[in-house]
Amino acid sequence: QVQLVESGGGLVQPGGSLRLSCAASGRIVSIYAMDWYRQAPGKQRELVAAITSGNRSNYLDSVKGRFTISRDNAENTVTLQMNSLRPEDTAVYYCNADVSSGYVRTSYWGQGTQVTVSS
Repeated sequence: QVQLVESGGGLVQPGGSLRLSCAASGRIVSIYAMDWYRQAPGKQRELVAAITSGNRSNYLDSVKGRFTISRDNAENTVTLQMNSLRPEDTAVYYCNADVSSGYVRTSYWGQGTQVTVSS
């Protein structure tokens, strides 16, 4: 089994910054893509940012230039640096990782961390 543990959410004023981290542990041979999703109340979960094992990244249009995703392959961690936060960024943020445990490749989710942008 693999566990993803997120940290770093909280309350921040518009224009502020937060840094989310996600650490994967357990039966891991390799991790392919690592992603951040978010889900606001009454809305569908959406992909915010993704990064491959080769550090190729892509972003939701509305966060381009404000959010940066990065990963540490040796530590099995992924980080989302969020700057210039807006009220519409308020959501529960989830880490997702595509993990190989040898013969099995599975997508795992973290428990979610709340991000609230409000004055």
